[in-house]
Amino acid sequence: MLMKYFYLLLLLAPVFTKAQTAKRKNMQLDSVFQSYFKSNEPGGAVLIVKEGKVIYQKALGVADIVTREPITTKTLFNLGSISKTFVAYGILKLASQHKLSLDDNLYKYFPGFKNKGIAEKVKLVHLLTHTSGIPDSRKVKEEHEFYLTAKDEENFAPLKQTGTLEFEPGTKYKYSNPAFNGLALIIEKVTGKKWQDYINDLIFKPAGMKTSTITDGPHPQHGVAHAYIEKKGGGFEELDYGEEPTFAAAGNGGVWSSVEELWQYEKAIQQYIFLDKEWISTSRTIYPFPQWNDTIPSRLGLSWFLTKEMNMDMTGHTGSQGGFISDYLWLPEKKIFYVLLCNIPQPIKEIREKVLDCLEISQ
Repeated sequence: MLMKYFYLLLLLAPVFTKAQTAKRKNMQLDSVFQSYFKSNEPGGAVLIVKEGKVIYQKALGVADIVTREPITTKTLFNLGSISKTFVAYGILKLASQHKLSLDDNLYKYFPGFKNKGIAEKVKLVHLLTHTSGIPDSRKVKEEHEFYLTAKDEENFAPLKQTGTLEFEPGTKYKYSNPAFNGLALIIEKVTGKKWQDYINDLIFKPAGMKTSTITDGPHPQHGVAHAYIEKKGGGFEELDYGEEPTFAAAGNGGVWSSVEELWQYEKAIQQYIFLDKEWISTSRTIYPFPQWNDTIPSRLGLSWFLTKEMNMDMTGHTGSQGGFISDYLWLPEKKIFYVLLCNIPQPIKEIREKVLDCLEISQ
């Protein structure tokens, strides 16, 4: 009997060890997030997946400082620039169906460009990769009130007045928000429907993102997290739709989702639910530009950021708009997915590094 008990302990030892390791990591992760978020203040939600299984999820803080509604892992946050990946996949789907080409130039869709030569030189792939060279000529600060309600069309319109490029398309990188307002408008021109509806049918529905939505002008005051910044004298000031310019322009940052539904999005990407393997792979491969002439190497796919940190390949995108800030990361070698959504500014890269340390991914 004693020998049987001994053998049973030997068999169960790995199980106990694994459970203890998981518990230790969870405690470490709890410590990380509790050091940045307080239960009675604006906060955030996080979800971590390893090898297809959720290993950690947490929600801290309140979604609304007036109602004190707590944040949950189902709470919808504005994703900021992570929204651009949805617009990009809309364009890639149309390209896969031969309804447009990434080599199409802007003049084909916007014949009203002041300088026809520039519009003919810049291609859709340049917009997708922030390599168009078109300067952001919007006067957001000077025309604050206008840009509080300006949609995609109004945000892209100033670019059509471009007289000079900052650099030759495809040779350098410069981040462009209005480029994605333009891409959203192209989806509408090709499909004949609102691009928000197109993405809902193409991605949200098949991915099971049942509550995710996209801004189309004013956004509901309820059902989503509100975003805040800290006041110098204490307390919090709301900074989202109605206070911060460009919130109504959806192509550059209009998607609202939760950490749970972003995992649904990532699964749909990896399982080729809305786009085939070849196009998904292209979207997450650094796009080659033969004439590249920047001081930093290209690190953009269509339109994911592809970097190498801690000797590992990382695919991801961050987002920031008003008081919202977010981090979306896929580590293909470790099969780890990590997403953090906040309704108050936080040092997300610093938090990410601490999370990866807790996960001991370098081991």
